Amino acid sequence: MSSSWDAWNYRQSVGRGPGSRNLVGYDVHATDGDIGKIDEASDDAGASRIVVDTGPWIFGRKVILPAGTVQRVDDADEKVYVDLTKDQIKNSPEWDPDTRGDDDEYRGRLDTYYGGLYR
Repeated sequence: MSSSWDAWNYRQSVGRGPGSRNLVGYDVHATDGDIGKIDEASDDAGASRIVVDTGPWIFGRKVILPAGTVQRVDDADEKVYVDLTKDQIKNSPEWDPDTRGDDDEYRGRLDTYYGGLYR
C-alpha cells in the first residue's frame, strides 16, 4: 500500500464529498465477505469515517472504519466496499460509544492500527 494513504479522507476515486448521499444503512463488504451495516457516517473533512454495526458477525460490537479504508461506494445497491479482510477489521480497536470521533487518543489508536495495514 501507499505511504501517502490518508486515513480520514475518502480517496478521490471513491467520489465522496459534500452533498454526497448519506451512507447510513449501506451494507459493508470486506475483501472476504460481508461485515455489517453502516450505523453512523461522517463526511467531515479530515475526520471522515463510518461506524459499522457488525450484527451477528461480531455480536454486540461496532467498528470504526476511517474513510481511507473505503475502496468503492455503490449508491445504486447501497453497498460500501473496503479493502480490508474480516480479520483485519475484527482485530481493530474496539469502538467506544462514549468516545467522540475527534478524541485525539482514540484517533491515535485507530491511526496506528489502520496505518500499519497500509504501509
